[in-house]
Amino acid sequence: MVETLKPPSHRALTYFLAILLAGLACPGLIRSQQGDDVVRVNTDLVVLNITVTDKAGQYVPSLRLSDFTIFEDGKEVSTQLVSSFSVHESPFAAVVLLDTSGSMESRLSLARSAAIRFLDRLREEDVAAVYKFDSKVEQVQEFSTSRDLAPMAYGVRAKGMTTLNDAIVDAAKALSARPEKRKAIIILSDGIDTYSKASSEKAVESALAIGASIYAVDMSAAEGQGVHSQRSAAVLKSFAEKSGGRFVATPGGPALRDAFASIAEELGHQYTIAYRPLNSVRDGKWRKLDVKISRSDLVVRTRKAYRAPKG
Repeated sequence: MVETLKPPSHRALTYFLAILLAGLACPGLIRSQQGDDVVRVNTDLVVLNITVTDKAGQYVPSLRLSDFTIFEDGKEVSTQLVSSFSVHESPFAAVVLLDTSGSMESRLSLARSAAIRFLDRLREEDVAAVYKFDSKVEQVQEFSTSRDLAPMAYGVRAKGMTTLNDAIVDAAKALSARPEKRKAIIILSDGIDTYSKASSEKAVESALAIGASIYAVDMSAAEGQGVHSQRSAAVLKSFAEKSGGRFVATPGGPALRDAFASIAEELGHQYTIAYRPLNSVRDGKWRKLDVKISRSDLVVRTRKAYRAPKG
């Protein structure tokens, strides 16, 4: 059920304008009533979208900035460098990558159904685009709030080679133009690239460069645990772990549908922290990232690195 948003009250508008005017008077800093909710104006920021769950996989609400510790290249980032900390359910932009190569022939219908399941869970403010990839990468559906696959997707037949890495690079390029802070790439594939120009390292770097998390669903699991399936799982798991996303191995059916519902839910329940980097040198090099949480019973996922500006 989709809730109808009520227009803001006069009092809320007055309060918002007061905060905005205060920010204009002191452009370096805007603070909300909550001590942890801080927004500072800065152009060179590192943005981290962080998923926090308990051991059972349930999302954990109500954490504060003081519960997080960020490390950049092994050095702790002071909270004084944090420019924003938000816990609200902000919109996200996603690209769904549908493997239509020859090896997916027996699983293409299942993959389409899974993509529909994901789109169906989008909130009103979320947007998604759909691409297919075989020997080439092709856009099937532009960014929209549509809950249905475009008619073109139903005429697709499994054929050709697999350009998984190129598809991730193209998805990252498309997402780089989106204004949403939360970005995700959703892969439905058997995981073995056979034809890309880009390497797997280039693919994951493209996602990291724009702060996009990769959620990889291993469709090869539908055929059991063979050598091909193990290789597929290793490739897709690496994409997910490095980008702070999630790897899903499922034989399909209800488990696959539930996995896609949970991915959509996760994207709407992340913490976002933006901070000024410790190393201000604009050398275009990669900086390693690590985020720790104050509670040992919780699990944290976010991207593992960012690339510094150049020039």
